[in-house]
Amino acid sequence: MTSVALITGATSGIGAEFARQLASQGNDLVLVARDTDRLAASAENLTSRYGVNVEVLPADLLTTGGLAAVESRVGAAERSIAILVNNAGFGLPAPFHENDVELEQQLLDLLVAVPMRLTHAALSQMIPRRAGTIINIASVAGFTPRGTYGAAKAWVLSFSRWANIHYRSQGITVTAVAPGFVRTEFHERMRVHTDNIPNSLWLNAEVVVRHGLRAAARGKAVTVPTFRYKVVVWFSSWLPKRIVAAGALRGR
Repeated sequence: MTSVALITGATSGIGAEFARQLASQGNDLVLVARDTDRLAASAENLTSRYGVNVEVLPADLLTTGGLAAVESRVGAAERSIAILVNNAGFGLPAPFHENDVELEQQLLDLLVAVPMRLTHAALSQMIPRRAGTIINIASVAGFTPRGTYGAAKAWVLSFSRWANIHYRSQGITVTAVAPGFVRTEFHERMRVHTDNIPNSLWLNAEVVVRHGLRAAARGKAVTVPTFRYKVVVWFSSWLPKRIVAAGALRGR
């Protein structure tokens, strides 16, 4: 029986690359995003290219109805989701005290509450089947004191470590993928300039996703794509936190 993978934020960047690579492996897909037109175009492309079945689920995960619809699909026993990729997210360019608190609440909801709820829904049908893979997109920012974005991603790292240990014996793997800077629409949507970031620090989504899928297949709880970012994370763990906080380790 063909496995079904559900991906949030599936029409661009890392999410779109997860859709491509999972489809190339023969998985059917459920694509979740807000833009109906982009969802339809992505589904048509993936179906024609890989011959897989693709469902589209237009949903704004920051609305009660949108999140409930996705939770319902993730927890459904029929055509159950074997692979859940919690990828949807955004960043805020301004310092915490300058942001509207409602924007900060939305950031917290999308980066923490949404993956928590979708993971909970997935476990409701994965535990009885004793099988499942959950991939949470974190960030190297989660290893450093980098404002509310970094704090949210630190939660993803900690939660994934715990869940991987707790549910491993029941056949379920939970993996946090923590990339650095990735060439996607992420920073463009934040409307921030990235000219000061060295080319050597940029990753492409294909590498990040390939690394993440390999780590999940091996049952790893947390993975940092590429050796260069493993070194960055290692150094950040040893440097004084005030120096790390003043650095440029933000975003994914």
